[in-house]
Amino acid sequence: MSGFFDRLAAMFGAPAAGESTSAPKTVRTTLHGVPVEVINTRSDIATADVLARLDESLALIGTYQPWRLAHLRRDIRGIRVERFACRGAFIPQDNVIITELTFLARRDITAAPVASSILHEGVHARVHAMGVYRTEAELPREERLCRRAELAFGQALPAELGASVVERAMASLSLDDRGVAPVVDWQEAQRRQDAADRNAST
Repeated sequence: MSGFFDRLAAMFGAPAAGESTSAPKTVRTTLHGVPVEVINTRSDIATADVLARLDESLALIGTYQPWRLAHLRRDIRGIRVERFACRGAFIPQDNVIITELTFLARRDITAAPVASSILHEGVHARVHAMGVYRTEAELPREERLCRRAELAFGQALPAELGASVVERAMASLSLDDRGVAPVVDWQEAQRRQDAADRNAST
């Protein structure tokens, strides 16, 4: 496995002298049979580190719930890593899962919450792949389906990895419909993201 990370570092490490970091760095690869695209707009984040954490997260899914990884391979076109206003999303029109760039760059958490987020969005993808027509009123029910999948995943992990996943899933499942499927002000979320990126570049 260390050889894999060494190759990532060599391919996607720090830019060479004189190389511009202002333009997004886009990298395409495949991890665990899932096509991956990384659109890195942050010069303070190494693409190699992001891919290493994604590899680790998919490995957790493949080890502890391999059927979920098999579903991902069938149900989505790939995973896109980019700056986004929440940690993950399923985009039906593109048939891709977004996993947020800075979420993957965090090292104050383990790979388990990242894997859980991907698995959550994979359940949305599975519902979509089955051709289920969903109305806005049915979104809380689908969110609870995703959270129950997260809970089961967390319980399947070793206790030291799964505890935070189980805690977050249980907290979400205890919420009412508006709490479990909140209405998001995406403009405000984008404003906060832009402010965070400006602060990171100064």
